[in-house]
Amino acid sequence: MLVVNRFRAGEDPAALRADLETVHALLAAAPGYVDGQVGRNLDDPDLWLLSTRWENVGAYRRALSSYDFKLHGMPRLGRAIDEPGAYEPVEPNTVLNVAGSRVT
Repeated sequence: MLVVNRFRAGEDPAALRADLETVHALLAAAPGYVDGQVGRNLDDPDLWLLSTRWENVGAYRRALSSYDFKLHGMPRLGRAIDEPGAYEPVEPNTVLNVAGSRVT
């Protein structure tokens, strides 16, 4: 699974960069983390992103629910632009997720 969180730097891009590096390090230490990076938009340098890849959605959710992440990461991640951020990889011949209720 892919996760993309976008941020506006505002008046202190150096502080945002440090915050995103902290969040990335916390997530990278979690089981199920595959890879990730912090990036800045080439056309709009105020727009930043934290992109991570996970073995599955459960690994990502467990990373978000860890004590250390709740304490040190969530306050920073909470400043992300409010938009959907979880994606499934689309590869040749894969069956894509179907939108619908998960309640059984």
